[in-house]
Amino acid sequence: MIGLLLTNIGTPDAPSPAAVRRYLREFLSDRRVVELPRIIWYPILYGAILPLRARQSAKLYQNIWQSEGSPLLIHSQQIAIQLQKILQIPVELGMHYGTPSIQSAMEKLRAAGVTEIKVLPLYPQYSATTTASAYDAVTAVLRRWRALPAVHLLGDYADHPDYIAAISDSIQQYQMQHGKKFLLFSFHGIPQRYVNLGDPYAARCQLSAEHIVRALGLTENEYQISFQSRLGKAKWLTPYTDKVLAELPPRGIKEIQVVCPGFAVDCLETLEEIALRGHEQFMETGGVSLEYIPALNASEGQMKVLTQVLYAAGLPRNIAHTPSGANTSRAPF
Repeated sequence: MIGLLLTNIGTPDAPSPAAVRRYLREFLSDRRVVELPRIIWYPILYGAILPLRARQSAKLYQNIWQSEGSPLLIHSQQIAIQLQKILQIPVELGMHYGTPSIQSAMEKLRAAGVTEIKVLPLYPQYSATTTASAYDAVTAVLRRWRALPAVHLLGDYADHPDYIAAISDSIQQYQMQHGKKFLLFSFHGIPQRYVNLGDPYAARCQLSAEHIVRALGLTENEYQISFQSRLGKAKWLTPYTDKVLAELPPRGIKEIQVVCPGFAVDCLETLEEIALRGHEQFMETGGVSLEYIPALNASEGQMKVLTQVLYAAGLPRNIAHTPSGANTSRAPF
């Protein structure tokens, strides 16, 4: 029996300094995320970043927190529920950092008796800091298991036709209701050094944007690409979104729409950094309006993207769920 493991970056359990500190400690301790030697990095992390950033980030999370919890977790769970209904196989959600963990999700799949796991990270564009980090977490769990399932690690879907169509359709539908304005593509950034060392993330973002621009028929004067969420003083992918937001009004571009194609679901970086803080910054520098176009979340377009990615990776169509404990052609692991 086949099972599906969806992975996403994770989120604090609550918008409190203590919960955010636990989350950031786990996140920023990942060697894929921060590649500095631990003897250099840990004094910075524990001595400066965690004490200050936990309090600051907690306030930001409070601005977007919903009654059901973190938006990232809510939307990711909705995707998992919808995919299980569509695919009729066990589907579990695991977060790289925080809860539910990748380990707990894999344990649930094992308890359900699956003999093959397809791993789908919810990152349209590959990066070692995200997709590869998910693979690290999966293999770390498998190292502790004696009987192993077949595991299929799926790559990204940066130029998948259904992904491009879903993003493009989302933008067009929004513009049909609100009018067409200058479009800013804002992707999450990573350190430039990582790209110099071979991470293909920047190229994958550029590829996605080029396909979307072509699908929308935009001219070079109607859009721009930028990168957000940088941390520290090292150079990250440029141009920086916050810098672009400050530069557009003096250029005469005072009405913009922002889309974040690198985020499968809305989260702190889209709802707070762009829709709230970005909007405030844009207005302070002479802008008239900044409209954020929501992520695909658990929309029909998102479901089509993910199911088609899975089918292309060999998932049989319309496979039936085999009840836990039923006889299968392979022994459960």
